[in-house]
Amino acid sequence: MTIRHDPWPAGCPAWADLMVPDRHAARDFYSALFGWEFTEGTPETGYYMMALKSGEPVVGIGEPLPGQEGSPSQWTVYLASDDVAADVETAAANGATVLAPAMDVMEYGKMAVIADPTGAVAGLWQSGTHTGANIVAEPGTLVWTEQMSWDLEAATSFFATLFGYTYTDMSAPGGMQYVTFEIDGVTSGGLGQITPETGDVAPHWLAYFGVEDTDDAAATVTEHGGTVLKPAWDTPFGRIAIVAGAVGEVFAIIRMAEQPDEA
Repeated sequence: MTIRHDPWPAGCPAWADLMVPDRHAARDFYSALFGWEFTEGTPETGYYMMALKSGEPVVGIGEPLPGQEGSPSQWTVYLASDDVAADVETAAANGATVLAPAMDVMEYGKMAVIADPTGAVAGLWQSGTHTGANIVAEPGTLVWTEQMSWDLEAATSFFATLFGYTYTDMSAPGGMQYVTFEIDGVTSGGLGQITPETGDVAPHWLAYFGVEDTDDAAATVTEHGGTVLKPAWDTPFGRIAIVAGAVGEVFAIIRMAEQPDEA
């Protein structure tokens, strides 16, 4: 297990959080699924909870702010930023919609939320005392994120401009169009093309969480009120299932093909 306390490189998926009507119900669901423990923030943070693995933060769970009740329950992926205000300005100048402008989050850092030109929503995070996920690529942590849209060309162009992404084409002949993106030569996530065969879904970022056994984890999802949207299937990268939590938030679970040993 590798623990990271340094800020993530700009453009790298650095954090994910979930907004739900009942944070305690979500805590119980994800504790059962991933074994997470939780700390709960102060009233000033809206009682925002940090999910912990081995005592280190891996994701956050909170409730909508007053006036935002009824917002869809969903996971938001946050991309690291060296300067949120400047990145928001660049994003807007290149066709993004600013959903939440750059703002301070106490001493923890600065954030913003944008919808890229394809409509997929992502957060931006500039580290303060909170640098993001301290453990990744392990069971019970974030192991992959991907942006899926109806316009892969627009997505690749936008993120190349915003963060300097370079790409490796992973598309199969006659199959789904998909690229991985690199930051300073390190593969850090993916961008893919939604097709009519994929389904009538909105552009989105999808978070993948590692599990020890995909089929067992999918069964746990349903036992605790969630739904299996796409049953487990094998890929060269691991065994994957697409699921939804008890209030409909969509995410993926994966037993990686090369599962790291626990420390």
